[in-house]
Amino acid sequence: ISSIFCIEKRVRGARLYSEEDPLTILTSDTLKETLRNSSTAWLIQFYSSWCGHCIQYSPTWKALAGDVKDWEQAIRIGVLDCAHEKNFEICKEFGIHFYPTFRYFKAHSSSSDIGKTYRGADRELQTVRQLMVNFLQNHTRDDWPAGCPPLEPARSADILSLMGLKTDHYTAVIIEDEDSYVGREVILDLMAYDGVIVRRVLNTERTFMEKLGISSVPAAYLFRPNGTHKLMDVQKSLRFFFSSFLKLLPGVRRKQGPSALENAGGSRGQDSVEVWKEFDKSKVYMADMESGLHYLFRVELASHQTLEGEELKTFKDFVTVVAKLFPGRQSVVKLLETLLEWLVSLPLERIPYDAILDLVNNKMRISGMFLSEKLQWVGCQGSRPELRGYPCSLWTLFHTLTVQASLRPDALANTGLEEDPLAVLQTMRRYIRSFFGCRECGQHFEAMAKESLEQVKSLDEAVLWLWRKHNQVNSRLAGALSEDPHFPKTQWPTPDLCPACHEEQEGLHVWNENKVLAFLKQHYSSGNISPKYTSSNSPDMLPIQDKNAGLSSDEKPQGNQGGSLAPGGFPTRERQHGLDVPREASVNARKEPKPSMTFLVLGFSSLDMSLCVLLYAFSCVFLMLMFFFFRIRSKRWKVRYNRLYV
Repeated sequence: ISSIFCIEKRVRGARLYSEEDPLTILTSDTLKETLRNSSTAWLIQFYSSWCGHCIQYSPTWKALAGDVKDWEQAIRIGVLDCAHEKNFEICKEFGIHFYPTFRYFKAHSSSSDIGKTYRGADRELQTVRQLMVNFLQNHTRDDWPAGCPPLEPARSADILSLMGLKTDHYTAVIIEDEDSYVGREVILDLMAYDGVIVRRVLNTERTFMEKLGISSVPAAYLFRPNGTHKLMDVQKSLRFFFSSFLKLLPGVRRKQGPSALENAGGSRGQDSVEVWKEFDKSKVYMADMESGLHYLFRVELASHQTLEGEELKTFKDFVTVVAKLFPGRQSVVKLLETLLEWLVSLPLERIPYDAILDLVNNKMRISGMFLSEKLQWVGCQGSRPELRGYPCSLWTLFHTLTVQASLRPDALANTGLEEDPLAVLQTMRRYIRSFFGCRECGQHFEAMAKESLEQVKSLDEAVLWLWRKHNQVNSRLAGALSEDPHFPKTQWPTPDLCPACHEEQEGLHVWNENKVLAFLKQHYSSGNISPKYTSSNSPDMLPIQDKNAGLSSDEKPQGNQGGSLAPGGFPTRERQHGLDVPREASVNARKEPKPSMTFLVLGFSSLDMSLCVLLYAFSCVFLMLMFFFFRIRSKRWKVRYNRLYV
């Protein structure tokens, strides 16, 4: 499949949205500058280009932006992609936890304003458009958008005074009931045009309606520049018909410029170059899982300022499962184990996430601990940047963890999660419910878990349960906008990967689940994880090798399966940079300076400990000297003042 791509693909940094769309694409560089003291209000969608629901919703958002394009003097539409590495910090600063998040920003906002979140469940185009009108009307006279006409109903006396009056423009009056949005939407539709002014009057003005001969609402009445006036003759009393009629009047022209306002600092897109990486679909790539962990720890979880209560327990259990089961490189495994020991040693009910982030980023410079800070999708790369990526890596990670739990049943010993076949699945379920950014995706997963998760009674059944649910999701999303056309969502494994997994009974396709289980255990075993494309910023170490427990000889993955756990809990390696090398050579190649001594899991070096000992000895000597000084002084005082006199 990859042969159909060019080696280099030029893609839009805006992901789901491009410069051709009638909206403003914002970034971390332009967001605050655009909002600060803006003459217009803003409605901004903070989205993630990997979020399936965001992808599905993007046509609606584009349609909304096109529908209200003429409202730009009053309120503008923007987007910001929180999955873009450049925007990680700004999304964290604005407290974006779920996608998509809609934020309204008033005109003339300060740089510290993080906006008002729309929390309604209804996100249909008409509902959001009407909310935009309501938001505009929430402005006060002091912060009213400079180019926005008044939206409040006009007095009937002011309208009647126009009868017979000659002017240089048309005046259209929309008569409607109190709950109608037609009048306000038409006012905003025509604000970008010269030669016409639109006002609205409520149908509670009975005398006014009788004088103009109006019997039903909504209706429109037109005062011409020459002083004549009459009821507007439109086919349907709808916003589109009213607006189109007025825009086509003689002398009505769009105001100069492509829009009523210049692009106030917003970018219409950034170009970037992504290089296609050749990969083998029969392999699992360590770069995908490490990139997933990078995004999970440094972006998704980092949007939470503190962890407490159920969230903290979920996080601790998640770190426990990953630290014990992740078959990663030694540098990553050490980081996970250190994070776990640190969490266990802190009996706190509330932990600031910045403290966790400091450890993940190894601010203490503990030797041999490293997690790449670069997104490097390989088996999870998509034909476009917004496709696959992080969700794919999360599925890969969770499949790997369930398989590792089955292959190494004692790995979770003494963690409180041992002897529980649901340990990995329940931890995954709670993580998705508490932290996963795509809220709708999380709700779908929760529904699947409620339906059948309790039926899982063994570690092997846990492996198969996750496989079934992944195929169920693939079936539901097949043909959806979030599907990558070059990587269609099919039932997996495909016949070319596992022919024995597919059978036919009475003309119907069925799965041979025993063969599927064997395939999954081989596919997600340590021996099938490729280190290709992993970051070289740390010592290049291959995954911890499992012992292929439970597999027969013909089911074990081919190739070098050597490797064992050293007494210190870290693996010995027999491969370097993907090449077979002698065991002695691999050991010598991995020799490095003795790691810093860990004390209370804070990573003090030997120099630090030496200084502590010296300070301790100096303190003891100083205290002893002070003791003897005051002891001698006390005796002298007693001799002086306690003499006997005759």
